[in-house]
Amino acid sequence: MCCLLKGTRERREPVHGDDVAAQQPATTRAFERRRFLGFVLAAPTLVTAAELVPAGQARADVPSPDITELIDLNDVMTLAALPTSGLITVRVHTDGTVSLALPRAEVGQGITTSTAMLIAEEMDVPLDKVRVTLADARPELVFNQLTGGSNTTVATYTPVRVAAAIARGRLLEAAAAVLGAALTEVGIRAGVVTGPSGRSIGIGELAERAAALRTRQVSTELKPSSRFTVIGTPQRRIDALDAVTGRKKFAMDLTVPGAAPTMVCRPPTINGRVGSVANADEVRAMPGVTDIAVITTGVAVRARTFGQCIDAVRALRVSWKPGSAQGKSDESVLKELASAELPLGSLPLTPSVEGRFTFHFRSNSALETNCAIADVRSDRAEVWSSLKAPIVAKETIAAGLGLPLDAVTVHVTEGGGSFGRKLFFDAALEAVEISEKIGKPVKLMWHRADDSRQGRTHPMATSRVRIAYAGNTVLSYRQRHTSVATDLSHGFGEIFTALAAKLPVAGLGFSETFFQLSQSMPYDFGVNSRLLNETDKSFNTGSMRNVYSPDVTCARELVIDRLASKTGRDPYRLRRDFLKDDRSIAVLEKAADAGRWGRPMPDGTAQGIALHSEYHSVSAVLVEIDCRPETVSRPIRDGVAGPRVTKVVIAVDAGLTVNPRGLEAQMMGCAMDGIALALTSSLHLRDGYFLEASWDNYFYTRQWNTPPELDVIIMPDTTGKPGGAGELGVAASMAAVACAYGRATGKMPTTFPINHGTLSFDPKPAVPPVPQSPTDGLDHAF
Repeated sequence: MCCLLKGTRERREPVHGDDVAAQQPATTRAFERRRFLGFVLAAPTLVTAAELVPAGQARADVPSPDITELIDLNDVMTLAALPTSGLITVRVHTDGTVSLALPRAEVGQGITTSTAMLIAEEMDVPLDKVRVTLADARPELVFNQLTGGSNTTVATYTPVRVAAAIARGRLLEAAAAVLGAALTEVGIRAGVVTGPSGRSIGIGELAERAAALRTRQVSTELKPSSRFTVIGTPQRRIDALDAVTGRKKFAMDLTVPGAAPTMVCRPPTINGRVGSVANADEVRAMPGVTDIAVITTGVAVRARTFGQCIDAVRALRVSWKPGSAQGKSDESVLKELASAELPLGSLPLTPSVEGRFTFHFRSNSALETNCAIADVRSDRAEVWSSLKAPIVAKETIAAGLGLPLDAVTVHVTEGGGSFGRKLFFDAALEAVEISEKIGKPVKLMWHRADDSRQGRTHPMATSRVRIAYAGNTVLSYRQRHTSVATDLSHGFGEIFTALAAKLPVAGLGFSETFFQLSQSMPYDFGVNSRLLNETDKSFNTGSMRNVYSPDVTCARELVIDRLASKTGRDPYRLRRDFLKDDRSIAVLEKAADAGRWGRPMPDGTAQGIALHSEYHSVSAVLVEIDCRPETVSRPIRDGVAGPRVTKVVIAVDAGLTVNPRGLEAQMMGCAMDGIALALTSSLHLRDGYFLEASWDNYFYTRQWNTPPELDVIIMPDTTGKPGGAGELGVAASMAAVACAYGRATGKMPTTFPINHGTLSFDPKPAVPPVPQSPTDGLDHAF
């Protein structure tokens, strides 16, 4: 069975409905009692889908100059997805399972679990009977197959529930006919339909009977939240057992006939190109090597094992042409940014506080290194990779190969971590190019050094903030953010906006639009303006988790702390007094109360607090930090210890929380990201390349900087619908750590990460590009 969803007042063939608790808020009752239209699709077994239409016009009466209170990036993505939501179908199978091919990418954030929970809730089937897989690239979905902007649950929450509700209704109708009962006399529980006198029948037995011979439109009502038994309850990941037992399949775990390990010898500088290869025949004769080919990004080597690929890559003697960042360094890029900074305007007549902050390049390496499998033939191509924008990947590959779109198949595999890295499909493009050149399937894997030096990075940026005030009144807030250009060429997941984002003029507008729609101002700070200016497109950048927000929010919250100091006010109380809405006030109060804000602490330690709002959600973070000399100077092998965050308290309001355990895990990850961005993780640019060559010298939050105390507090639902949560805690966590550091040391930090100025490792050579594998691991094992 298949059903589509559409909001409407019209009643057509009601499938089922439930009473809504009288005590629910009127707005929630109105939403839940809305009738939705969908379709039962012609199919051998039950298939249903939802039909949606865009909501009414955006409100024009919001009394705020902040555009995100009218419409934000998440709203835009949700509205763009609506017209094709009816193509997402729920299927009931004869074995009693229910399935859905989710048009999003699971990269560890838990969306397959939360989606399964929606289906289990609406259909009253056990969670372990719901199978959520990842859909192949489907160009007909247009804007509805992009994973980003914390949008998955927001955009799919209603369509998935409606499709499931229609499926439930069809099963009840079929069961009533089989059991010879009235529709009002049958009900579903745990995947079994029970009728009068206790007679029952499983939904698997009804799958074919409930199917439709022809597609027809039906209507349904959703289960009221007062009757939820799955949504809002902590659930473990449906893929947890497979993950911990090694049965979970990532791209490199797949067995594709003929696909052999493949790696690329890459240039010593960013985006360099091959000049010539001196010893191709010699390397081709090395053990296990089957093919060598010069490609756009380097020299590809295909062999029987990845170990043989590494040996071959290290043996290649290549002369390289200059790269796009030839000769550039941290210092030279900072000069470019300084010359591109937009003015803050003339000094106000009233007192003001301001700050200028520098944020260095940060690696966008995913936990799973970049990889893809490709099998290109003369008349078709097939690709396997973890992709957050598979439609534009398919369209780009088809255009590059000169093949019809339907001759290219792109399979979306589950991925390990992403941080936004998998919005780009560099590995898939490379794998396709290699497979086409050598005429064989390839299993391409980047080395970790490739990811650090040639992969995607969070761009270097500066941010300037000025707050003008008079007494206890803030008159204006201005922020000018200047950044190396963020590559947004994935667009909204399809070819048109992807191309538009690449155009010189339109690209600037695309970035500024993205910036404005993703940056909120939660405080009543009078006349406020935030502007972005980007420069220098010679780097491989990307939409790293939370994109602009960590840097922008960190700069803002630090200057708020400076304002508090200047006016003799408590940093928490000042924020509390200027917040615009009750939800923000509630999370700030909760974090301050749970973290015991203002408690006495030893010299060299301090608390910091910060707030961030985005995509109809809000989080507040309180941290405690230890900056005492004995902590900062504690010995760490090949690393800098630096300050240690000893406690984190996160209060989060993400609206209706589908899976509290999943949200808690997201916030834990956000806290680790924030600590890393504030204290430890960055790339050092020298002579056109990054010095870091692996995770052993790129200092994401390590055990020695992980807080012993971490408390996530999920606030009660006040909205009745999900808000964005995937990135929500990063910005507030980074800002809180920075504010705590400033209070502990007595000096506001202005360069991030704080330890960037100390190079704590010996850089590995850039030639050969793959470092020698270590042989002393056992010497450092615990």
